[in-house]
This record gives sequence, structure tokens and C-alpha cells, in this order.
Amino acid sequence: LLAVMLPDSAFVMNAEAARAAKTGRSYDVPYGLEDARAILRRVEPVPYGHAFTPAPGVEAVLQDAGHILGSAFVSLRLTEGGRQVRVVVSGDLGQPGRPIVRDPEPRPECDVLLLESTYGDHDHPPMERTLDELAAVLRSALEASRGVVLVPAFAVGRTQDLLYHLHRMSRAGRIRPVQAFVDSPMASEVTRITARHFELFDDEARRTVGDSAATGAGLKVSYTASVDESKALNRLTGGAIIVAASGMCDGGRIRHHLRHRLPDPRTTVLFIGYQAAGTLGRRLVDGAPAVRMFGEELPVRARIATLDGFSAHADRASLLAWLRGTRRPPGRIYLVHGEPAASTALAGEIGSTPGWRCEVAAHGRTVTL
Repeated sequence: LLAVMLPDSAFVMNAEAARAAKTGRSYDVPYGLEDARAILRRVEPVPYGHAFTPAPGVEAVLQDAGHILGSAFVSLRLTEGGRQVRVVVSGDLGQPGRPIVRDPEPRPECDVLLLESTYGDHDHPPMERTLDELAAVLRSALEASRGVVLVPAFAVGRTQDLLYHLHRMSRAGRIRPVQAFVDSPMASEVTRITARHFELFDDEARRTVGDSAATGAGLKVSYTASVDESKALNRLTGGAIIVAASGMCDGGRIRHHLRHRLPDPRTTVLFIGYQAAGTLGRRLVDGAPAVRMFGEELPVRARIATLDGFSAHADRASLLAWLRGTRRPPGRIYLVHGEPAASTALAGEIGSTPGWRCEVAAHGRTVTL
């Protein structure tokens, strides 16, 4: 996955920088395509559960975080001056019970924990309720309005999860047969990579894929590769789903589809992932009546729909369950990767338990372990 994602991100950033230069804006590119290729030449794959030494005095173990295929949280044993400190860095922790990927492995005992807090202030709705809502959105958009559904989706994880659920719903008769287009070269390649790693699927996904292979039933999916194929999707007048990156609408082909279809009231833009503050996706979710794209002001006449239940990030209850799954609390817990309200709420919840020390990490602060 890294071999696909890193060059793609370099390409997207350089394309954005070129667009910014035309309009007099500044856009700093942290790395380019050659940098990405140089990094990839130095990458060494490490299996889950295998201890390795990335630097003197540092022993590391990667464990399945259950977020996307290949995601990991990191257990570190740091040795200095005859002393040892055990540190766990959660990275993006997955929501248990999600399709395709396995659930996160249990938290190891540690002295210091860096824990994500993306959804630290609320819980996701049950998946069955989310699928009912998805079916209702699709019926309204595709049958009643006879329009097109645009899905801004992260190329890794959300695209594959959505296709999996659409496939199962189609086979079960919960939605009518529909054509889905995956308009993202990276998402298409990641989907192919995902299909090759059957050994990392959970049991439910194994059964579904096996049944589909035997019957040939399911969703009809097409993958667009070229720019011309992507542009041809603008001629669709209704009855189709277009899944395109990026998930927060700040890059990729989804922006061109939004430019073409946001003014059309028959269009439904369906958000199935987290929208960070300051992104185009967040502005649309927050109800902006118009947005500025490609140097022009576009009215938002399309219907904006949001399904929180598809998020791959652990919610409040799952973060707490993972944290408390090991009886001995960490000596210190620092919350990272969350907006202030979510991080503060989770810190209060954790700190209310006697013996648990938790605080929100501050930008630029140095902590001595």
C-alpha cells in the first residue's frame, strides 16, 4: 500500500502547487515524486508481532490496529542508562466489528501511551442502522430523484468497505441493482491489493468473498483509469454511484465531479468519513450555501448526506474498551490526533477513573520519559 500511496500523495501535492502558482497562492510541497521513490527504496517490511531494532536502544513491535489493511500500533521498549521505558503509540485505532479488516489487537501494558482521540466525544451508531440509512439515501437519490450519488471516499479503507456493503446489500435485495464507478487510480489499485491479501480478512469477509466468487452475484463495479474516462462520467444523467478520492474533497478527482454536479439538485453528495475542520468536505457537511472551487463560486444545490457509522476510527466506547482491556493502567496517557472538544472530553472520561493519569498533548511541548 505504501508503494501506491506515497507517490500518489506526492503527485497530488505537486499538482495542487501548480494550481496555486497560477492564482498567486503559495503552497509548500514537503516532498516530491523522487523523494517518495528514494524513501521506498529504503523500506523494509516487518510482520506483525516481530520485534526489531530500528535504532540503538529502541526495540519495536508492530501490532494490528484494525484500522485499514496493514495498519499498526507500535509498542516500544526504550533503554537508556540502564533504565527501560515501555511506550505504546496507538496511531489510528480501528473500530471493532468492521468488515474486511480484523479487530485491533489488545493493548499491551506500558508506562506511557499516546492515544488517538478522533471520536473521543461520541459513539458511532450501530452498523445495521447505518446500512438502513444508506439504503434510504440510495433509494431517494437514485429512484425518486433519478440523480447521481457522489461519494468522496478515502482511497484506502473507506472505498473498499463501501463496495463490500453495497455488494452485500445488492445480493440481499436491500437495494436495486446499481452501477458503481470507482474513479480513483489509487483506490482502484488499493482495491486490487486488498483482494490479493485474503489472509488478512476477517471471517465474515472471507465468507462473503467466497460466496460471491461461487455465484457471480453482486454489485456491478467499473474502474476508471484515464482522465478521459473520468470526464466521461460527467455525461451520466442518473442511476449511478461515483466513488472518488479524496475523502475530504481537498484533492483528487472528486473536486472535478463536485464542480460539475454541486449546482444540480438531483445530485446527492454522500459523506462516509471524517471531515476535518478547514476542509472543503467539512464546509459542505456544515451546510455552506456556496463554495469556491477552481477560482469560481459554486452554489450548493445538491443534497448533502452524512453517515457517521462508516468511520474506521474507534469511537469513544471502543477507545475506552481498548484502553481498559489491560487491567494495569499506563503510568501516563497523552491524547493526540483529535480536535480539542473530542480530546478534552475523552481526557475527562479517562481521568475520572482513580489511578488513571491522562492529559491532552500540547503542540510543541517536550516531555521527558
